[in-house]
Amino acid sequence: MYGLFSRIHRSVLWLGLAGAACAANAQTAATPEHDFSFNLGLTTDNRYRGISQSRLKPAISGGLDYAHSSGLYVGTWLTSIKWVKDAGGDADFEWDVYGGYGGTAGALGYDVGFLHYNFPSHKLSVSPNTTEIYGALSWDVVTVKYSHSVTNLFGYSDSKNSGYLEASATFDLGSGWSVTPHVGHQWIRHNSDFAYTDYSIGVSKDLGGGFVVSATALGSNADKALYVTPKGKFTGRTALVVGVKYTF
Repeated sequence: MYGLFSRIHRSVLWLGLAGAACAANAQTAATPEHDFSFNLGLTTDNRYRGISQSRLKPAISGGLDYAHSSGLYVGTWLTSIKWVKDAGGDADFEWDVYGGYGGTAGALGYDVGFLHYNFPSHKLSVSPNTTEIYGALSWDVVTVKYSHSVTNLFGYSDSKNSGYLEASATFDLGSGWSVTPHVGHQWIRHNSDFAYTDYSIGVSKDLGGGFVVSATALGSNADKALYVTPKGKFTGRTALVVGVKYTF
């Protein structure tokens, strides 16, 4: 996450890229009443909202999702991190729990829900544990989403009611290929120096058998003096992040 040193459902990379491939498959299959899925992922950097969570190093992740044909869904996701230790704490991983409801109204798609980020045994004086509620609208290939914190945000003091606004699009190129541009803006209440905009464009390929590979060019205009590793490396710098995800 970001908080204190630095800080995406779960990685923003997978929300757009793997989701695009899954959506293409869903169009050709009947929706089951109950659907369970598991996922495992490996990326060259754990980026969330443009900021590295893993000290610009590789990260592993895994999750479980349940979806009902009514549109209700719940899930959980874990990923390795380093930013809490960089901030003086003692958490090696992030554990997210989320749930919501999605559907369509005419040509519009919608999704509303909550997401709780938990950092077990973090030992920080200001808790990085965070709960957000979110709402998204989609039309054709475009999605706009707003996330609103109902607690302090990732260890920032007095930051309740912070927000993140993002827009993305998913272009299906056929044969399992998709392209996903994205832009977002994070503002942090009473901590305005930490506000920033992030941007990315990713390419993914559905290899079949549950495997999706991706490559994403991303960056941000975050303050280079505030978002750094203990060695002074800028965690929001422009980079190419490569990943692979297996869903079963």
